[in-house]
Amino acid sequence: MKTYILRRLLLMIPMLLGVSLLVFVLVYISPGNYLDALKAQRDIPAEFIAKKERELGLDRPWYVQYVSWLGRTVRGDFGESWSYRIPVAELLAQRAPATLALSLTSLVFAWAIAVPLGVFAAVYRNSIFDKLSALSAYAALSIPEFFLALLAVIFASQWGVFPTGGLSSIDHDYLSPVGQLWDYVHHLILPTIVLGIGGAAGLMRVMRTNMLDVIQSEYVMTARAKGVPENVIMFRHVLRNAINPLVTSLGFAFSGLLSGAVLVENVMNYPGLGQLIFQAFMRKDRDVVMAAVIIGSSMLIIGNLIADILLAWVDPRIRYDK
Repeated sequence: MKTYILRRLLLMIPMLLGVSLLVFVLVYISPGNYLDALKAQRDIPAEFIAKKERELGLDRPWYVQYVSWLGRTVRGDFGESWSYRIPVAELLAQRAPATLALSLTSLVFAWAIAVPLGVFAAVYRNSIFDKLSALSAYAALSIPEFFLALLAVIFASQWGVFPTGGLSSIDHDYLSPVGQLWDYVHHLILPTIVLGIGGAAGLMRVMRTNMLDVIQSEYVMTARAKGVPENVIMFRHVLRNAINPLVTSLGFAFSGLLSGAVLVENVMNYPGLGQLIFQAFMRKDRDVVMAAVIIGSSMLIIGNLIADILLAWVDPRIRYDK
């Protein structure tokens, strides 16, 4: 297992290099750059803009800019944000905890809803519960996340039960430690539901299908013939084998939350990486965009590695030793 993990970690290097090169080229060939806003102002002389281009390195060929960026990144220097005038690493460190908390809570929420509903929908196949859960899942999958976020903001503004945005209240610093914790949780509830409901619907349908496939296996019929109680068959034998495909998709689900957070955080004004990435793309803040892409790619690779390790842990038949 140690050799397998080391080999997977080493494979991250060429994969991240390829992704970074592709994204850098796409950012370079996209129309406009960070200085377009300054160029549109008539009172700013052309000499000043040319000086800024030399300072930012925008006057050099793209491959020279990429090698320069790559050299700094390898040394742990992600550059400085052109918009915020602070180091990119510091900017990401400020925003990453909020998005990480939102991603984890959304993932837990999706699994906590999907697994029980998928199991009971399979156990009570073709029942009213199964049909209602299927209808709810299809409806959740059909509604875009940004539309759900808009509905959540309207609900929060009309009823006043939840805050309409932000990470904390204005008087957060004056609250007790318990009050500050509840303030964070209170602001996290609506974004968690919005971001997790689509994933929960998809996972529930996968869980139901896997359960139905495993129920028809020969060892399940043998266990029933031996008189093993039905609840033991379902929750000890069938569930353990049916959950394997969900564990495999864990890495893709975790990384996909970051892309979903871009829309949800902007609509719900949640100050995380998603909102920062969107603003950086709009402002052509190249170093922030590149650092965010590297983080997203690393989340995908590491998430898949964690999913493979968990799959080997829950399924004794899978081994990575050879």
